[in-house]
Amino acid sequence: MKKYNVLFCGQSSSRRRGSIQFLSILVLLSALFLAACGDDRGSNADSNEPVSSSSVKSSSSSAESSSSVTVATSCKTEKKDNCEYGSLTDDRDGQTYKTVKIGEQIWMAENLNYKERNSYCYNDSAEYCAKYGRLYTWAAAMDSAAEWSNNGRACGFNMMTCSPKYPVRGICPEGWHLPSDLEFKTLFEAVGGKPTAGMDLKYTKGWHNEGYGTDAFGFSAFPAGDRETSGRRDADVFFNNEGNDTYFWSSTEFSATCAWGMYLNYNKDNTYLDCGRKSYGFSVRCIKN
Repeated sequence: MKKYNVLFCGQSSSRRRGSIQFLSILVLLSALFLAACGDDRGSNADSNEPVSSSSVKSSSSSAESSSSVTVATSCKTEKKDNCEYGSLTDDRDGQTYKTVKIGEQIWMAENLNYKERNSYCYNDSAEYCAKYGRLYTWAAAMDSAAEWSNNGRACGFNMMTCSPKYPVRGICPEGWHLPSDLEFKTLFEAVGGKPTAGMDLKYTKGWHNEGYGTDAFGFSAFPAGDRETSGRRDADVFFNNEGNDTYFWSSTEFSATCAWGMYLNYNKDNTYLDCGRKSYGFSVRCIKN
């Protein structure tokens, strides 16, 4: 009661009681109002993604754009393949890649295999590059050295955050770019949502324990595994998870040490954005400008 004695100094005791009762009613009404409205901070409670200011910002952008996403129609089964394919030739080395249109997006339907510094073949074997494409650190995927464009300059260097200018061409061929987290979310929505997107985007062969996908939209995600680091020396590098999972870099940073990417696993029907260490080597799928 000391707080009220100070607040209402100079008023009669009856007026103090009336004021206190009035304030109590206001507090009660406010509490009822908040309870009725709810708290939308729990709307992503079932998400597997870490929470950050950047992820909240991306989520709100995704919600605003969801009504305009074109939902794709399944175009591939065991008996037919009516997907809208195309091809892409990388002028830098002459390699040709299959592409596919999903909704309003056009994606590479194969993993990038352009040889660049800080890119690797799984198990350091060329046969895996031919099968799965190369594995890139985030700095290499973003073209942090600005060899092809300035939009991803210095991203992934020296444990510092950066401010890329979107779209980020990164390591992609001319006319294509490294997808942002929002563009991956658009892909998820186009194929029917995250709960089933993993099954629909995974290739029909090669996944551990027959955890194959339907590849219903021709995206053909392979279980390429990754290149991991447990320290700063070359001896602390190892390859892992071939056949079990795959991870595709995005151009969206989460922190000084990790960036967003699309994750697929052999025993999961869903897919989601996950935060990967920038020093790891992951696959790249480019999207057309």
